Amino acid sequence: MHARSKAAAALLATALAFTGCATQPTDAAPSGSGDRTSTPSATPEMPTPTADAAPEASAAPVAPVEGAYVDYTDGVIESTAGPKVLFFHATWCPKCRQLDEELRAQGAPDGLTVFKVDYDSRSDLRQKYGVTLQTTVVFVDDRGELISSTVLYDDPSIASLVAAIP
Repeated sequence: MHARSKAAAALLATALAFTGCATQPTDAAPSGSGDRTSTPSATPEMPTPTADAAPEASAAPVAPVEGAYVDYTDGVIESTAGPKVLFFHATWCPKCRQLDEELRAQGAPDGLTVFKVDYDSRSDLRQKYGVTLQTTVVFVDDRGELISSTVLYDDPSIASLVAAIP
């Protein structure tokens, strides 16, 4: 082997070892002899997927239990039982943050699932439900159809949310 080829091979072996892709030697000859036998093996740090371990990206939305306060994801309305409401929240809105903090601290009202919807990025949902102001709450049925909506801007509290339940 040429000196340049040996250097390249050594560099490649170092890079593979550094990234965890190196082969594990088996029945290695004593150090110094050029005769080593290597066989590829699985890296022990990398778990092998099992049949019941599905990738998160392709998994269907997991339905929260009734009475939860969770971020909205597509399809979650249809998979969630019980009364549900969409809370149109904007991170820059102090009134939204007030209700968000109260919901995080106290939890959603008993039996009501509150879905936090990003007001800025979900213009599709704002249009569907006629939402024009952050802090709007939209009560929906199991198919995601509008039941009623209320703006809680003047009193963004759990008490106002409960009073708005149809």
